[in-house]
Amino acid sequence: MRVVTWNVNGIRACEGKGFSRWLAGAGADVVGVQEVRAREAQLPPTLAALAGWHRHVVAAEQAGYSGVGLFSRREPDDVETSLSEARFDREGRLQVARFGRLVVVNGYFPNGNGPNRDHSRIPYKLDFYRAVFERVERLRRGGARVLVMGDFNTAHREIDLARPKENVATSGFTPAEREELDRWLRAGWVDTFRRFEPGPGHYSWWSQRQGARQRNVGWRIDYVLGSPNVVPFLRGAWHQPTVLGSDHCPVGVDLDPAVVAR
Repeated sequence: MRVVTWNVNGIRACEGKGFSRWLAGAGADVVGVQEVRAREAQLPPTLAALAGWHRHVVAAEQAGYSGVGLFSRREPDDVETSLSEARFDREGRLQVARFGRLVVVNGYFPNGNGPNRDHSRIPYKLDFYRAVFERVERLRRGGARVLVMGDFNTAHREIDLARPKENVATSGFTPAEREELDRWLRAGWVDTFRRFEPGPGHYSWWSQRQGARQRNVGWRIDYVLGSPNVVPFLRGAWHQPTVLGSDHCPVGVDLDPAVVAR
């Protein structure tokens, strides 16, 4: 069973660069996308008529902003989208989809930069992290096997970005943001990619300026985190940096299909 996350940086733009062709050949069972920036009625006809996929889109109140979407071969048993706080829900950042005993949480975690490129949104970002954490911990305590995936907008360790020393004061690599990811891992959540790949040079986002992607000057800010009871079903975790269409690349895991069994 293949589960994939991809910040598409605008689903309409990404579709124009081949998203549906990638989806057809990805071998995926569940695909969560972030930064959709479109409502269901605004999806390109090629996506709206996509055969063989169930689709669920959550839009932000603000047009052309944020949003998440889920494509799955199997229809979810249910999908929830609310954290019960309007300040989060209005930005369309979350889907909680259940497939048997497996719960896939697709999240677009906020950027800490405010409108003036300051750190004014970091408190909001951390509050969102904590609200999602409380939600998924309840699922975990209830016996669900949980994957939390998406654009976390934080590079966890120095190995997770090409230029750590130059970015210690940059949102996405500040101590407070990194500590929040530390807190998740201390609680037992597993960084699935690092389960298989401990080495440097693996990123999921690159600036669109100055040929950063070609030079692999990037950040690893897209993750699939797993609850401890997912680990026995984990068969692989990977990035697809050669897949274009966005400033992020697809990130995914392969699981034993029995992960959904109750």
